[in-house]
Amino acid sequence: MFAPSQNDVRRFFCATHAKHREGSPLTPMEALAADWIAEHPEYHAELADVEAALAAVYDVEAGRTNPFLHLSMHLTITEQVAIDQPRGIKQAYELLAAKRGSAHEAHHEIMECLGEMIWASQRSGLPPDGERYLECVRRRATGLTPAHAAFES
Repeated sequence: MFAPSQNDVRRFFCATHAKHREGSPLTPMEALAADWIAEHPEYHAELADVEAALAAVYDVEAGRTNPFLHLSMHLTITEQVAIDQPRGIKQAYELLAAKRGSAHEAHHEIMECLGEMIWASQRSGLPPDGERYLECVRRRATGLTPAHAAFES
């Protein structure tokens, strides 16, 4: 299993940002990351300073968004949609993107569900619940509650 460290992730995004700015060739994963970095100019200054990025502490209580977590979640969702895993995420994403009129906004809504799933898994000590995650995304895409979804089927 691929399990990069926090510093590995931060170096990856900083290096990708630098390569993209320089016009250097990018790997396929770097190209995906560069697209999401471009969508978030508010992170560019943080990505431009590797040493500061490695030392930064992103404290939720202080109201600081962790750009590396945010961009990692974009990559995760991009990959999930590309391979339709969990099965049905691609359709739910497409519905949500159409509903919001924005793939980027759909990603941000899916991030809420992904974050909830990870938090619940960490809190319970159980594996992540992909079905619950997918149901969360479907609810956002359709506006139906689980009871409504069952009734509509």
